[in-house]
Amino acid sequence: MLAARVNLKGWQQAAVAVGSAFGALLDPKRADLIAALGETTGKPAFERVLQRMKNSHEGRFMGSRNFSPDDRPPVRFMDTDDLAFVATRAREVHDFWHVLFGLPTNLIGETALKVIEFEQMFLPMCMLSVAGGSVRFSEKQRNLFFQHYFPWATKAGLKATDLMSVYYEKHFHEDLEEVRRNWGIVPCPDPKKSSVV
Repeated sequence: MLAARVNLKGWQQAAVAVGSAFGALLDPKRADLIAALGETTGKPAFERVLQRMKNSHEGRFMGSRNFSPDDRPPVRFMDTDDLAFVATRAREVHDFWHVLFGLPTNLIGETALKVIEFEQMFLPMCMLSVAGGSVRFSEKQRNLFFQHYFPWATKAGLKATDLMSVYYEKHFHEDLEEVRRNWGIVPCPDPKKSSVV
């Protein structure tokens, strides 16, 4: 984690944030730009998450740092190893959250997950992604998102346990529905079957 990091002055951080936000809006598949936006705007949020992880029984697993990095972009703009770990971990668990909340990996599903991530971590990048993602929706998708997904995701993100302090790898053998119950996770209702969120 240390070798790839870049120390930025305040104005440089702002420039990277603005540039990556604009680039991600143009091409939302650019995970590197979304990652840079999260890192350059998220230090206070990552510091709060780090403190919650240190205060949590399961969250203390972070000291071992035995997680293999997946194909996510490396963390480059965090000041410390601990904050770089938290940013990396947020990327690693993103796909778990898709499964736990029953969200597809399309634009609506990704945008709904950003609402949950915001409620869990208060990362500014998440709400910026919601704003950017919803601009790309068709009118029908936008209505569906704001009438169904957004209200559900806001409630689901608040109701769930602190998901950044969970040691997921210890729970892989457990039944998905049991895990959801234990962690207070409300999967996304099918929009075709649910008119009330």
